[in-house]
Amino acid sequence: MSAQIELLPSSHAELVRELTQGFASSAIERDQRGGTPKAERDAIRVSGLLALSIPRQYGGQGANWETTLDVVRSFARADSSIAHVFGFHHLLLATVRQFGRPDQWEPWFEQSAQKNWFWGNALNPLDTRTVVQQFGNWYEFSGKKSFCSGALDSEMLVASGLHVQSGRLLIGAIPTSRTGITLYHDWNCFGQRQTDSGSALFEKVRVEESELLLDPGPLSTPFACLRPLLAQLIFVHMFLGIAEGAFEEAKHYTLNESRPWFKSPVKQASKDPHTLRHYGEFWVGLESVRLLLQQAVRRFDDAWARGEALDEAGRGRVAVAVATAKVAATRNGLDLSSRLFDVAGARSTHGALRLDRFWRNLRTQTLHDPVDYKLQELGDWAVNDEFPEPSFYS
Repeated sequence: MSAQIELLPSSHAELVRELTQGFASSAIERDQRGGTPKAERDAIRVSGLLALSIPRQYGGQGANWETTLDVVRSFARADSSIAHVFGFHHLLLATVRQFGRPDQWEPWFEQSAQKNWFWGNALNPLDTRTVVQQFGNWYEFSGKKSFCSGALDSEMLVASGLHVQSGRLLIGAIPTSRTGITLYHDWNCFGQRQTDSGSALFEKVRVEESELLLDPGPLSTPFACLRPLLAQLIFVHMFLGIAEGAFEEAKHYTLNESRPWFKSPVKQASKDPHTLRHYGEFWVGLESVRLLLQQAVRRFDDAWARGEALDEAGRGRVAVAVATAKVAATRNGLDLSSRLFDVAGARSTHGALRLDRFWRNLRTQTLHDPVDYKLQELGDWAVNDEFPEPSFYS
C-alpha cells in the first residue's frame, strides 16, 4: 500500500487494505467468469468510499484527487475492473460538478453520499448513434451507446446524445432505472472482464431540462477542460496499479516456485543474474512512473483547487504532465506484464494462475487512447511550446 493511502483516516486506510485483499482473493475466478462483480460493488457501497471525493459539506469525505485516485491504484493491484468502475464513478461525479450548475450537482452530491449511489457511464461521445430531440422544456434520448462502463448495477447514469436540431453534444444525468433504458450484458473482451463496458439502448427516454448539463457545459472553461485529464489520470493510476500487481505476483512466484535454468550458475531462481537484471529493469520502470504520476496528480489537484480561476496555461501544464505519465505507464506496464514470464518461468503459464490477466487488462484499456497521439502532442510541446489542445477525449 502506498503512502498516499495514509492521507485517509487510519480506519479508512485499513478498510481500503481489507477491500483490496478481498478483491484479490476472488480476482482469478472472476476474471474467468466475467459479468458484474455485484458482491464487490456492494462491498464498496457499504464502505462509504463512493463518497470519498464528495466535499464534506455535502456529506462526503472531502478527499483530494491524490487520495481518491490512490485508492483506484490500490484496487488495480488486485483487480483493475473494480478499479475502473470505482474510478469512473468519481469521474462522473466530477463531470456533473464541472459541466452543471450548483443547483444541479449539489443535490446529486448530497443524495449520492447519503444513499451510496454508484454512478455509471453511458457518455462515450465518439459513439454518435444516440440522438436527442427537444420538445419544449424536455428532451428525448433514443439510440444505442457502446462502452458503458459500470452502467449495470448503477443508480445514476451520465449519458450523451447528439441534438437533432443543432448537432450539439448534450449530456444528461438521469436515474439508471428510468423507463426506456436497457443495459445489455454484452461485454466480452479478453481483458477488463468485469467492467460491464457493454452497450445501452435508449428508447424515447425522457430527460428534463434540469437534468441536462448545459451550464457551463463541456469544454466551456479551462476548469471544465480538466474533465478528460481526470479520466486520463484514472487510467494512469490503473496502469501503474496493474503493473505493481503484476510485479508482486511475479516476485512471489520467483521466490517460491521458479526453478533456475540448468545452465544457471546458481541454485535459486531468485539469485540468477539474468532474473535479477529483469527485476532491476522492472523496478526502474515502476519508480519512473510513480514519480511522473506524483507530479501529474499534484498539478491536477492544484488546478482543481483553482476552480473557475484556472487559466489555459494552468490547464496546459496539467495536460503535459498527465500525458507524460500516461505514456510512461503504458509502455512500462505492457513491458512488465509481458516479461514477467521471463522471470517466472514456463510453469507460470499454467491456466489456473491466469498471470496473463495483468497484460490482458492493460492491453485492453490502453487501446482506447493510442499513445502515438499522446507522443505527438508531447512532441509539439517539446519543440514548439504548444500545449495539448483541449478536447473531450484527452
